Amino acid sequence: MTKEEKLVVINSLSEQLQAYPHFYITNIEALNAEQTASLRRKCFESNVKLVVVKNTLLAKALEKVEKADADLVKVLEGSTSIMFTEVAKAPAVLIKEFRKKADKPVLKAAYAEGCVYIGDEQLETLCNIKSREELIGDIVALLQSPAKNVISALQGNAGQKIAGLVKTLESRNN
Repeated sequence: MTKEEKLVVINSLSEQLQAYPHFYITNIEALNAEQTASLRRKCFESNVKLVVVKNTLLAKALEKVEKADADLVKVLEGSTSIMFTEVAKAPAVLIKEFRKKADKPVLKAAYAEGCVYIGDEQLETLCNIKSREELIGDIVALLQSPAKNVISALQGNAGQKIAGLVKTLESRNN
């Protein structure tokens, strides 16, 4: 590869690292052609972009977009592929599902929801990660529950008692 070709690849990777909020660094080495095609198909169906990369070029692209965490750079050994995604847990779920038939891909690292996850043992954690929207939904549900209880209490017998107390207090002030 010439310097110009390497620069084009680095720029392309940099653009993708900026365009996608989450990415997974994996090892898909030793998958046969049929398994690789199946993995690529599943990635396409899950809106995950799978790219095989050279470690040095990926390291330079990570530095360029200032995501070159020291732990991320350390995992760039051997065969490396990168999965770009809009949904943080999509690649983790895909990898877990795919591993029912094969022992690869192996998770080297992931950058999801602004955090770095290192090692294959983090796969289960990544499968259970909630998106920002899911967390906001959970908080809204938690906040609605007490409010619903107060409203139902005000509409029931307790509400009549409270209304009576308010009237009594108003009459004392007058």
